[in-house]
Amino acid sequence: MEADTTPGRTEITISTTIRCPIAKVWQFWTQPNHITRWNFASDEWHCPSAVNDLRPGGTLDWRMEAKDGSMGFDYTGTYDEIRPKEIISYQIADGRKVTINFQSVGSETRVKETFEMDNTHPEDIQRNGWQSILDNFKKYAESASEKTN
Repeated sequence: MEADTTPGRTEITISTTIRCPIAKVWQFWTQPNHITRWNFASDEWHCPSAVNDLRPGGTLDWRMEAKDGSMGFDYTGTYDEIRPKEIISYQIADGRKVTINFQSVGSETRVKETFEMDNTHPEDIQRNGWQSILDNFKKYAESASEKTN
């Protein structure tokens, strides 16, 4: 995990290695029926809906909610660049940029996600939250991959 202070916004990079091939990782990351199964940081939250128009200029709209209904928000953005099984970059509705890199490493896939921090939450809270979602993705992808083999 890295923090890179650049003029403007601070970028944070998180990563993980997933025990499944890149084609499956890409599918699990990009298809709405999979996004709703991993896109949350803890078991108290869920992602009841996901719309994903995966193309430059296309949009993402993922609903994240506390399971008890106490809070929730729409995570929305517009895609800038899509290179299948390689890179996804987009801009969140608040103007921050996110880039996800996918790298095949034998039968595993390395996922590296870089995002610009917001100005309202401490760096460690943001880093830990985004890493928790990425860890949840890893857990889901490895489990779903085993079921489809």
